[in-house]
Amino acid sequence: MIDAEKRKAIFLLHQEGVGSKQISQQLRVSRNTIKKIIKQRGAMPDTVRSDKIHIDPELLGRLYTKCDGYVQRVHEKLVEEEEIQVEYSTLTRMLRETDISRPPKQRCDEVPDKPGAEMQHDTSPYDVKLGGKLTRVIASLLYMRYSKMRYLKFYRRFNRFKMKCCFHEALMFWKYASELCIIDNTNLARLRGIGANAVMVPEMKAFAEQYGFEYRCHERGHSNRKAGEERGFWTVETNFFPGRQFESLEDMNEQAFVWATERMHHRRQGKTRVIPAEAFEFERAYLVKLPPYLPAPYLAHQLGTDQYGYIAFNANYYWVPGTRRDKVTVLEYDDRLSIYQKRKCIAEYRLPADGVKNEKFSPEGQPKPRYHPKYRKKPTAEEEKRLRAMDQVVHDYLDFALKHKAGTGRHRFVRQLFALARQISSQLFVKTIRRGLHYGITELSTLRRIALLYMNHGDRMLPVVDIDETFMKREAYLDGCLTDAPDFSVYDKLLEDNDDE
Repeated sequence: MIDAEKRKAIFLLHQEGVGSKQISQQLRVSRNTIKKIIKQRGAMPDTVRSDKIHIDPELLGRLYTKCDGYVQRVHEKLVEEEEIQVEYSTLTRMLRETDISRPPKQRCDEVPDKPGAEMQHDTSPYDVKLGGKLTRVIASLLYMRYSKMRYLKFYRRFNRFKMKCCFHEALMFWKYASELCIIDNTNLARLRGIGANAVMVPEMKAFAEQYGFEYRCHERGHSNRKAGEERGFWTVETNFFPGRQFESLEDMNEQAFVWATERMHHRRQGKTRVIPAEAFEFERAYLVKLPPYLPAPYLAHQLGTDQYGYIAFNANYYWVPGTRRDKVTVLEYDDRLSIYQKRKCIAEYRLPADGVKNEKFSPEGQPKPRYHPKYRKKPTAEEEKRLRAMDQVVHDYLDFALKHKAGTGRHRFVRQLFALARQISSQLFVKTIRRGLHYGITELSTLRRIALLYMNHGDRMLPVVDIDETFMKREAYLDGCLTDAPDFSVYDKLLEDNDDE
């Protein structure tokens, strides 16, 4: 194929009177080809592929819809039902060319940077070391498109309530908001629909109206519609995380606040080299100014007071002043709790640091309560540690037996086994456990009977029980497995009588 530039050169040389033989020698193109190019006046020929098989696009579209988009099934129907012999590769090409299997991508409108036109919000998960431990956190970033102001905060989990808290904190810090906020098609704010047809959750729509803006989702596959936001996360990954250490989530958020509102606030951004602080001063005239006392978002909980005067909330205990045990209304804010009783606020608490659990809190300036809730959990780590230290046989037996125990049953088994170890001598306990491990016994009552047999026989060895592994195939066993289980309680009574003697 001769390219367009060489075709133009051949035609121009021909117009200047240069012969075909000379053109052929100079450009190394055959004379026949030169004649065709001169006949086409140096233009590229419009070659249209002449297919031997023509399939009606309406038929292709109907079969594609009927087969739920499975092209292999469309091919089978064309061959079997429509009797059209077409290759699979040809069919896929036809579907692409008619925009049936692959709808054409729509171009994204270029939105100019107008003062106060819009802000953007998005989230991104990261695995960060907090205090030396790798932890999954969610970064929430709010971004002013024109002035390139940023507000960054990290959360352990991000839901609709946290989204409202993040917007309130950022916008009240700026004291201004844009009339439009571009978001992705997240279910936190979107009820149904995609892009311009998206319908927002009434709760989030009402929340946005308080701050004078509205949410708008970008079109499907048009994440570049909020390219400034995506670029902001790249800056977080390449400028905020490297070389920093975080002791806790609170420490990371303090550093993120300083980085976003001070360091990046006065640093030149983008190709325009704009300084966000200076651009924001100019943009304020185009933004919506917020009232100084907008209420912070909260969640309401109805909780009961226990006998000690505490309410349990998120694995911690908060004391309720007074002597009654009525239910109270707890308002959960982003950073504090407010306890209301009969529409009166009786106590407020700052939420503890991330990871604090099973702690008891009382109001500052008031006497501490006399009684405290009991710690109901009874772990058995100490008992298990002492048992394993007795002998390797006991250690191996615990590894075997605890595989079949879970939850409270595991702790009950360890406590009872530890109690048995304290009731008999250590030598007798190890002998009992060794026999229990040999026969795979996990019932404490059976272990007690083994210990009793050892005590009755003295130093004599207990007989080894020979077990015929084929007993389950015997005819008597198969007949008896359908009858009622025998009652062995009489033998338990005999053992108790021997123990009394």
